[in-house]
Amino acid sequence: RERKKLQSRKMILEAAISEFSKKGYKETSVADIMATADLGIGTFYNYFASKEELLFSLLGRLGETIRIALAEARAAERSSLELLEVGARVTAKFLDENRFVMPLFLSASQHKAQGMPPQEGAEDKPHPSRMAPQVKRVFTEIIREGQEAGEIRSDVPVDLIAEMFHSLYQAAAFSQLKLSFQENIALKTRLLLDGIRRRDGQSEG
Repeated sequence: RERKKLQSRKMILEAAISEFSKKGYKETSVADIMATADLGIGTFYNYFASKEELLFSLLGRLGETIRIALAEARAAERSSLELLEVGARVTAKFLDENRFVMPLFLSASQHKAQGMPPQEGAEDKPHPSRMAPQVKRVFTEIIREGQEAGEIRSDVPVDLIAEMFHSLYQAAAFSQLKLSFQENIALKTRLLLDGIRRRDGQSEG
């Protein structure tokens, strides 16, 4: 029975990814998802309270993917700069493969920048404050560690550098350059890492 429950949940998540990718989050209904999963609508609510909850379950995969990649990099004793590169690359790959997340990811950045509160109400408008903060938090932690280790320049605030990493995805999403999204992020990341690298004799402001 437990195995069947896990299988049904997996089918619902995979159907949601398929439908969100085709129609976008807002235009996809629970009925659409369950039709694709070939399960009854009532079954959906055995696993998720709402479409929004399902979305954040999917986003949890990003957090888990980043944690695993960073754990492997830490085990290999990578530098803070290398850890940031891994985090940026894994995030770019997830966003590229799950494009329906991008508008919500960018919405989170916009709401945070404007100091706007989360929107209450309709579930076709996920609370922006719940979107992507875990990603920024991961970057912030690594940057702080890098500054303490003398690998990252400390004359620039941690939060400013973390904000720059987060803004890479918005810049790449709207780029007109003939580069793939992941290539765009990789090149921008390389430039940013070079800019924050601590150099011998560098003033600490």
